[in-house]
Amino acid sequence: MNEMTIRDALTDAIRYWELRRIAYNVILVAVVAVVFVLQWPESRSSLSADVAQTLFLLAVMANVAYCAAYVVDVVAQYSGFVAAWKRYRWVLFVVGVVFASIIARFFAAGMFSHAA
Repeated sequence: MNEMTIRDALTDAIRYWELRRIAYNVILVAVVAVVFVLQWPESRSSLSADVAQTLFLLAVMANVAYCAAYVVDVVAQYSGFVAAWKRYRWVLFVVGVVFASIIARFFAAGMFSHAA
């Protein structure tokens, strides 16, 4: 019997999730950009170093949250459902992107709608 090692599971998880992290970040940037454009011209007056730092902090936090997928992925790879998991783990990606997009939209709407 060929047992999966933690190294194998982590390598597979990294290979799968890091490629998708690019799409995740592009989608979140697009959400923030759309909110910014829809709030124009009020959003223009909200631009500042503080807003830039806040956006940077939120981007880092979104990427830390993205890492939660690794925990689920590695655990699922050690379960008896590994074959099904590998076929359907894209669902976790989609749910995570939708969830993060909703959060990003709320934060962006709050930052750009209260422009002075």
